[in-house]
Amino acid sequence: MIIRNLTEAECAEALTENRLGRLACARDGQPYVVPVYYAYADRHLYAFSLPGRKIDFMRVNPLVSVLVESAQQGGWRSVVVDGRYEELPDEIGHKRERDHAWALLSRHADWWEPGSLKPILPVSIHAEEIFFRIAIDRMSGREAKA
Repeated sequence: MIIRNLTEAECAEALTENRLGRLACARDGQPYVVPVYYAYADRHLYAFSLPGRKIDFMRVNPLVSVLVESAQQGGWRSVVVDGRYEELPDEIGHKRERDHAWALLSRHADWWEPGSLKPILPVSIHAEEIFFRIAIDRMSGREAKA
């Protein structure tokens, strides 16, 4: 098996082709990893959630990592993203970014899972619905082929 490093362009391609990642965050020395559906655009991962442990952790410590993996014929590909959590609240000054997140995410069926039940409108009527993005500082990846 041959293992090689991916270029940044190949990492971006892998992020675009996939939708499910493993989000790692930490608070008070305690790590936490959870699956998250995302959409990739412009060096950001966009996602949606309800309040809970991951949101609490990221509000305290916005530094996160995301692992995206895919199996390929005779091998695998993985990308690790290091970045910063940015909440996109439903308030003046964030409407453009929030609508952008909605537009990107809603291109896919079941985009709201595992975060919640499906929101009904692009402009939230429920204060607990949280759109956020991960601003990517670094990304790296590896690929193995037979």
